[in-house]
Amino acid sequence: MTHFFNKKPLIIAGPCSVETEEQVMETAKQIAALKKVDVLRAGIWKPRTRPGNFEGVGTKGISWLVQARKETGLAIATEVANAKQVEDALHFDIDMVWIGARSTVNPFSVQEIADALKGSKIPVFVKNPINPDIELWLGAVERLEKVGIEQIGLIHRGFSTVGNPIYRNPPMWNIAIEIKRRMPHLPMLNDPSHICGSRDNLLDICQTACNLNYDGIIIESHRDPSQAWSDAKQQVTPTALFNILTQLEWRTEDDSKLMRDVNLNQLRQDIDHLDTEMINLLSKRMEVAKQIGLFKKEHKVTVLQSNRWNEVVERLTHLGEKSGLSFDFIQNILQEIHLESIRIQNNL
Repeated sequence: MTHFFNKKPLIIAGPCSVETEEQVMETAKQIAALKKVDVLRAGIWKPRTRPGNFEGVGTKGISWLVQARKETGLAIATEVANAKQVEDALHFDIDMVWIGARSTVNPFSVQEIADALKGSKIPVFVKNPINPDIELWLGAVERLEKVGIEQIGLIHRGFSTVGNPIYRNPPMWNIAIEIKRRMPHLPMLNDPSHICGSRDNLLDICQTACNLNYDGIIIESHRDPSQAWSDAKQQVTPTALFNILTQLEWRTEDDSKLMRDVNLNQLRQDIDHLDTEMINLLSKRMEVAKQIGLFKKEHKVTVLQSNRWNEVVERLTHLGEKSGLSFDFIQNILQEIHLESIRIQNNL
């Protein structure tokens, strides 16, 4: 049933975890009735941060998923974290597996999973690691490629940080955009449930993914989220899932019609010219920073001048906001410029 791999949008939905046979079947039937979901997802083994929490029903739950597939026609998918779990998933003919964020962060775990999957033909999706390290994400994909896995996809589920008031795992869209740039041939799904950590903002995150040309959504849906054994706050009922999916506006990357109908081509040329000018200006700025660095070296002055830089940041942030640019955008750009200036001066 791997025909779903190249479908766009690919919609994967289901409970965070398999709890009981009845819970899986009822949730599957409600999701299938929506006529908008391609794959039923559910965790059989649940990696938990601390012992004592519900860690999944184990292998017996796979047979419940298989029965749900038989009765609903939905393909089935689950997370695998070691060779034994891969073996069990393949034995029961699971249609798709994914490697979770806690596994992606450990190359030894990924290699064990990759070796166990060698020779299989099922799609394998890779969640981003819990920490914002794009090389770990890329490395996990490369390990799967080296053992001959042909259908590989990416899942963007956000990154762990401390004290974020809005998201459980802030999306850090720039990292997802960068891996998509480096591996444009791989389909990418968005996991709004783990990004949000609650039922709030799910639609906004999904729509942002649509706007960024993601290939689909993997979202948690439970027949009764309030009674869920894990991640109750971030799961939605099938009815709420339907409302989200019907409101989404999927975009296309094909702009050939726009190129004929509006002056998009001219606007893109303007962007190219401005980008070139921006790079030239940054180069000139760093040349001036180099001259300042030589002066500091000659007069034995420290490279870092905090008071001076604070004045620059305050002035340019105010100017940027007056020009319609966001505070965070200006702060991030100035930080990178400052770090490059320090690097140049420090090398002197």
